[in-house]
Order: sequence, then structure tokens, then C-alpha cells
Amino acid sequence: MGLGFMGLGLLTFSVGAAAAPPKGIYFGADLSYVNQMEDCGAVYLQNNQKIDPFVLLRERGANMVRVRLFHTPNWTGYSTLDDVIKTLTRARAQGLQTLLDFHYSDTWADPGQQLVPAAWQGLDDHKIAQALGDYTRDVLTQLAAKNLLPDVVQVGNETNREILHGKGATGHPINWARNARIFNAGIAAVRAVSVQHKKPIRVMLHIAQPENVAGWIDPAMAAGIQDFDMIGVSYYPDHSAFKRMNLLGQVFGEIVQKYPSKEVVVVEIGYPWTHEHYRANSHGMKETAQIKGYDATPEGQKKFLVDFTQTLLTAGGKGVLYWEPMWVSVDCKSGSFSSLWENANWFDYDDKVLPAIDFMRHEYVFPK
Repeated sequence: MGLGFMGLGLLTFSVGAAAAPPKGIYFGADLSYVNQMEDCGAVYLQNNQKIDPFVLLRERGANMVRVRLFHTPNWTGYSTLDDVIKTLTRARAQGLQTLLDFHYSDTWADPGQQLVPAAWQGLDDHKIAQALGDYTRDVLTQLAAKNLLPDVVQVGNETNREILHGKGATGHPINWARNARIFNAGIAAVRAVSVQHKKPIRVMLHIAQPENVAGWIDPAMAAGIQDFDMIGVSYYPDHSAFKRMNLLGQVFGEIVQKYPSKEVVVVEIGYPWTHEHYRANSHGMKETAQIKGYDATPEGQKKFLVDFTQTLLTAGGKGVLYWEPMWVSVDCKSGSFSSLWENANWFDYDDKVLPAIDFMRHEYVFPK
């Protein structure tokens, strides 16, 4: 599948470098799938000319790229350290800031599962904390040797449940003494590498859905997890209790006011531009992801992102990173690659870029 871009005549702006967001505001996307998509045959085009997707992102107003890292996946050749190095190199070449997302697992870590990587199976809690700290330090040291230290390190991914605990229901009580020991080992490793290499690195903790933030951060801080700079939040409407902009503004405002020393950034968000299927039999963004006032259309997707971003900024939030706008359904050499995100990325089924990509260079009102 070739990925074409709308002709300039259909757009309301001229293609070129966008004005940078104000200092301390982050706009961008998670591009963890881009290398795989390109290896699978995806070609990103602008005016029928091939364009590097990292160049595209920068031109449309981004200043940050996020990328995930699995420990030792045996089911994919991507999201490995080598793959992450490639992504960080490409982002840095475009002058983009980088956010490295440690999943601390061989597969996806999220509110439903925080699986211990095979290399750490059988370790007691103290040794798991040590292993996580050593691993974090080793990865960052290898990146430092390539001049690729990230600007932000995310210690864990959607850690609503206890980190490295297992799989199952999220309602079990968290052992905060254990949780704090493990998190603080990762944080200490980031701080040590930052000092050693004289490179400022901000530490982020990441919670899924804004209504869960205070209920996690409060006991975390009480347990001694305090040395972090940023609160990363996932917001997916179908998984959140908040489905109206005014309520989202209220909850984000409460988070910002409650933790004034922490920057609040939405690091995952998605919205459908259609419910029609292309190659995927199932979509991650189903009808339940659509909220009142925002149609599942290209225009509705952009309107949602613009209104959400303005709501977050007004509340004191510091930015939005979209998840994963370039994960497309393509023809692979070994057969079709169906993306669960084909109806929520930034490309329509006629290969044209969707208006949502320009939410990053909308003329927002930034709080003084």
C-alpha cells in the first residue's frame, strides 16, 4: 500500500516548517511502528514524492517523538534496543525531542498485564528491583555512547496495577512497598546516567485514563516514589469515565493543581476517523470510542484532537502525543499486514493524509 498525501490545493496551509510550540509544551506522536511499516513496504508520500515520516511530523508541528522498548521479545523483531536506536537516530536527525518508553516486559505492558520478562523470571522482589535498575542503566549507557540519550524516560507503561506483577484483574491491592522499591530503582538509574553524562533527562510515570491518576500518584508518593518530573496519561474515550470536554478539563485541572511540580502530558490518545473496515477484521477504535459532538470522520477526528488539546492546555497540561498515527495496513512481502489502528491513524483508505495531523499547529490559546 502506498501512502499518499493530499494535494496542496485541498489544504488550508502551505507545507513547510511549522512554528515551534511554546517552550515546555510537547506536541508529537508515538512512532514505534514506523520502522516496521517501512520494512513491510509502506511508502510515505507528499505531493507524490517520498518523504521521511519524521520529516513529515516535524513539518506539521511536532517537537517530540515517543518510542517503546520491550526487554527481549521473541515474537517480534521490533521494539528491541536496535529498533529503538534506529528510531531515536531518525528523530534526533530532525531536531525532535525524544521520549523513551520502558515497558519492562517482553511484550505489551498495560493496565491488564505487567508481565515479568523471561530474563527476570524467578527473581525475588529485591533482585527484580536490582535487575530493573541495572537494565535501565545499561540501556541508557548504550544510548549515551551513540549520543542518543532521550530527553524523557518513562519508567513503566500504563502501570495502573502493580509493576511486574503479572496478568489478570486490575483491582487487586498494590503492594506499595514493593512497587516503590522497583520504581525507585528505575528512577535512580535514570538520574545516575543523567549525572554521569551531564545530560538532563526528565522522568515520567505513566497512568492510563485521567480518572485513575490521583488514585495512583497519591499512594505512590506516600510510599516514597517522589523523584519524578512528569505525569504521563493515556486517554482513550472508550476506556474512560470522562467523555465530555468540560469534564476532561475539570479532571485535568484537578491533576495539575494537585501536583503543581509535575508536568502533565497526554502521551497516548486516539480517535477514529471512520468505522469502515479496510483490511483489519477488528479495530482497536470501535464505535464505543466515539463521543458526542465528534463524528467518526476525518473532520471529526481533527476537531476532537484540537478541542481536546485546547482543553488540556487551558487546564495547565503540557502537551499531547498521538498513538501511533502511522500504523497502517500494508502489503507485506510475506502477505497483508492488518493494522488494528487503520481507522484511527492519520491516513485514509485512498492513501491520503488526514486533517488530524495538523492538530499540532493549530493556533491554540496558551495560558500565561
